[in-house]
Amino acid sequence: IEVYSQGRKAAATPKAVSSHRTPNSSSALWSAPARRRFGSGWVCVLSTLLATALLTLLASAPELPAATPDFHADVAPILRDYCAGCHNEDDYEGDFSVETFKAIMEGGESGAAIAPGQAAESLLIQSVTKQVKPRMPPKKEPQPAPEEVAILRAWIEGGAKGPARGADESILATLHVPDIAAAPGLAKPITAAEYSPDGKRLAVARYRSVEVLHAKTRVAILKLDGHPGKINAVHFSADGKKIVTASGTAGLRGVAALWDARSGEKIREFGSGHRDILYDAEFSPDGKLLATAGYDRRITFWETATGDAVRRIDVHNGAIFDLAFSPDGKILASASGDETVKLWKVATGERLDTLNQPQDEQYSVVFTPDGKFVLAAGADNRIRMWRLVSRDRPKINPLIHARFAHEQEIVRLALTPDGRALVSASADRTLKHWTVPALKQVHAAANQSDLVAALAVRPDGKAYAAGRMDGTLQSYAFKKAGMAGSGGRPTQAADKGPVQEMSAAKPAAITESEPNDSFKTAAAIDLPAEIGGTIGRDGDADYYRFEAKAGEEWVLEVDAARNKSPLDSRIEVLDAWGAPVERVVLEAVRDSWFTFRGKNSQVSNDFRLHNWREMDLNEYLYANGEVVKLWHYPRGPDSGFNVYPGFGNRHTYFGTTAQAHPVGEPIYIVRPLPAGAQPTPSGLPVFRLYYENDDDPQRRWGNDSYLLFKVPEDGEYFSRIADVRGFGGEEFAYKLTVRPRRPDFKLTVKGMNPAVSPGSGKEFTLNAERIDGFDGEIRVDVSGLPDGFTASTPIVIEPGQFMATGVIYAEADAVAPTGKAAKAAVLTATATIGGREVKREAGGLGEIKIGKPAKVLVEILADGDSGVEGAKPGAPLEFTIAPGETITARVKTTRVDFENRIEFGKEDSGRNLPHGVYVDNIGLNGLLVVEGQTERQFFLTAADLVPETTRFFHLRTAADGGQASRPALLRVVEKK
Repeated sequence: IEVYSQGRKAAATPKAVSSHRTPNSSSALWSAPARRRFGSGWVCVLSTLLATALLTLLASAPELPAATPDFHADVAPILRDYCAGCHNEDDYEGDFSVETFKAIMEGGESGAAIAPGQAAESLLIQSVTKQVKPRMPPKKEPQPAPEEVAILRAWIEGGAKGPARGADESILATLHVPDIAAAPGLAKPITAAEYSPDGKRLAVARYRSVEVLHAKTRVAILKLDGHPGKINAVHFSADGKKIVTASGTAGLRGVAALWDARSGEKIREFGSGHRDILYDAEFSPDGKLLATAGYDRRITFWETATGDAVRRIDVHNGAIFDLAFSPDGKILASASGDETVKLWKVATGERLDTLNQPQDEQYSVVFTPDGKFVLAAGADNRIRMWRLVSRDRPKINPLIHARFAHEQEIVRLALTPDGRALVSASADRTLKHWTVPALKQVHAAANQSDLVAALAVRPDGKAYAAGRMDGTLQSYAFKKAGMAGSGGRPTQAADKGPVQEMSAAKPAAITESEPNDSFKTAAAIDLPAEIGGTIGRDGDADYYRFEAKAGEEWVLEVDAARNKSPLDSRIEVLDAWGAPVERVVLEAVRDSWFTFRGKNSQVSNDFRLHNWREMDLNEYLYANGEVVKLWHYPRGPDSGFNVYPGFGNRHTYFGTTAQAHPVGEPIYIVRPLPAGAQPTPSGLPVFRLYYENDDDPQRRWGNDSYLLFKVPEDGEYFSRIADVRGFGGEEFAYKLTVRPRRPDFKLTVKGMNPAVSPGSGKEFTLNAERIDGFDGEIRVDVSGLPDGFTASTPIVIEPGQFMATGVIYAEADAVAPTGKAAKAAVLTATATIGGREVKREAGGLGEIKIGKPAKVLVEILADGDSGVEGAKPGAPLEFTIAPGETITARVKTTRVDFENRIEFGKEDSGRNLPHGVYVDNIGLNGLLVVEGQTERQFFLTAADLVPETTRFFHLRTAADGGQASRPALLRVVEKK
């Protein structure tokens, strides 16, 4: 303290104040006046009275005791606070450890740290007082106070005496924490719980103690005392004879204790080497091993019978909050604060996989009892499920589900013994029940009195106990799976049942009659109808009233922009009271946002989405009122999804309109439910869409509207047409047609009149225009080809898809066809519409010719025995793949005076593959054979959604006018 009087510095040397370290404190305790310092840049005029008072306080401070500081009581706390973090038996920086008195006296790479009796000559003092390098602690780390340095000096001057016993005892194990009594009447929080295997006992962990209760009466029959701190886990052995607990002291050490489940006697402790509190200790299924882990990021395997450490794993970069053994005991899963779940081979400690999809800390992990799946959850509010495939060797385990489950972090998961039901507990004070493996929510128990930190499922799987941080314990029965969790079955974009027969009469021509600008003055029409009208002024709208019966499907379409009208139409259907008619309920199941770049209202490619790996093909994406559907996966972090139809302008679903989307705009993966559904709240939004449309969802007619209306119930309805911008005028004319839905399709062929090089192929493309919601399979057969030519046939446009490609191939000895033979090829399309088979002639391929000799020939080859059946003479090469698998093949090229690279495309490099099967691992450059090479291996991956099918596919290069390979056959078979 520096005291100034009348602007002049007055010397005032305070007496030494005794340094008394409180338990668990990192600095000396001083009186308030003794710790305050007035800076030299601040001048204070003090009255004589105030100055006298300050000096009196200084003079009254106690002096340092004459006794030499004690190593454990006075010196060890300072070393622990400022030095032991980097200089311990594990880190050992500078080959110097302060963990034990013996290690301190041995010194490090710079020599002896202590010169007993000579503090000024001791490297330790020189380093902490910044006299020599290395200056310790580092500049950015907390620095010891002068009084703490004084204690170190006094200890060294006094001979640097060690402890009376235990020179090898770690100072990290000598922290003395005072007992602080809880407030009267306050129950101790429940931090862990588990039922015994026979279901008769329930172990409940509280601070420093475990009570073993009678499962039915909840009367305590045993108590396990003597834990060093908070108990984070309690588990019974498989035979119910032993109990293990995980606890410890934060910042000091972790302890796992093994107890006799009948007598309550402690058998032994595990945990030497754990530097911080343990979060879990798990028995292996056979009880021979114990796995422990905690805040120090370390996993240790122990022999249960002897307490000997078997192996240690130090790979995680964050605290390990939970462990789980697979049912066969061969794999250990660890959930960590480093945002991963890792899988370990128990026998060797080998890492089998890192499940890195989580976006935040993971707090809980479980295996399903059949060993097929791994589930985990944590601070990103999601429950994830992976299929377990890395059983014996490292392998990627595919993500099956990523459910947004709670509004805040998920702290616990627990499975029923049969693995069919899951319960989750969250900081949002809710408990939720889920079906497994579908991960559909069945029930939610909201408004818990406090955080549920412990879950214990009864062995019969009918109920579970929930322990809360307010000390309460409550049982819940598992709800049966039903409609409660979803609000109904998912719905599709259009009904796939038989088309209801309605009048095929020609629509009656009607001319608008004003006034009809409200539902009260709406003009009555009989369906079907064709109405000519005008939006005559700004803000005008025309209403038409009609009768309809439940289940009928009507199409309302506007013809305006196609006839040069300036009208940008919007059409909607209202009920008898003038209210919108609900079409679908969209339940958000995952949230995300646009990254890197936004989207205009047209493009269908490169949708960059946060956390895209948790999204799947054919899922609906909701963005600011627009709904699209995911069509093709990104090729890596520098690419995005393609959305339907996979080419050209993107399509929208449920009558929504394409929008522009900026970077950062929120998006949601949504699940469609029937109109009127009431999904169980999950913390994510629910969107209710109505029968309305701005622009045709397939983008065929510019600004003209198209709406498919399925009548929900008998009654009176209104159609309303207006300009979406609110404009109007005499020139804003329209024709509104209301007609029955008539599902159908049209085919167009691209690649007519092919000139095919001998020994090579030429690709042609079939595009389908799907009419009135028809989304079934379209099969196209090719016949009438000239001699020496073959084609991939049949060609199938899959349900919901809009395109397929085929190849016409010329044998090496093929001769040019002449006359009618050159034009005789016929395409025949077959589809099932409304339960009836429909056949249509789809034209031909024009005139087929022999092209110039190819400069590049392309051939698909087998790659070893990966998925290849082996081609029979004259038959195509066959490959076999199962959903979720990846197989390899090779592409061989023959160069004839062609030295450039040979490119086969990017996401479209595998031509005519089944939807969901794609050429994998091609990066941003796509599949190519570089200059100077003729072959390359490539990979085919099948998504989990791909059904069993057989399909021809080929490769096509952009080089030499688009040469294509002979088609190969791909069989997608059921996964074993």
